[in-house]
Amino acid sequence: MQTFLELLKYTIPAIVVLIATSIIVSKFLVNDTKKKQMAIFQEGFQTTLRLRLQAYERLALYIERIHPREIIVRLYQTGMTVRELQTALVLSISKEFEHNLSQQIYVSAQVWRTIQSVREQELAMINQMSSKLQPDASAKELHKMIIDFVMTTDTDLPSDIALEIINNEAKLVLAQEK
Repeated sequence: MQTFLELLKYTIPAIVVLIATSIIVSKFLVNDTKKKQMAIFQEGFQTTLRLRLQAYERLALYIERIHPREIIVRLYQTGMTVRELQTALVLSISKEFEHNLSQQIYVSAQVWRTIQSVREQELAMINQMSSKLQPDASAKELHKMIIDFVMTTDTDLPSDIALEIINNEAKLVLAQEK
């Protein structure tokens, strides 16, 4: 019995120390793991934020590039026919859109629908104005018609509205980051 008590005298404190140590180490490891997970989350958030902001930039650039006052000046060449200019405008808008398709995963559904709507409205405007002219007529007539429309319209153009929507959403994303 004496040996048994002697054995308990050494074993019980060792067990208590072992339990206390395992609890302390366990809590330390859990806290360390949580800190590492939080750091990974923050890093992922920063990467995602950067990608979202780049998407807004690219979509704003797309909208600027297809704005009637920009695209007509960029694509019009002396000697073109209405059909050639119409084709060049439609192709340019379509290619730019296809180039930016992947940006839809980084922006809200509202912004993406706005981008699609602007594209469709710009194409409809070009096709409508082109249909009023003879296909073999000088593209200068279409150029003038589009520029006159942009300069004389009292309402905001779809491109202007889209830029405002993109800008507002980008500001919201930046505000969430803080």
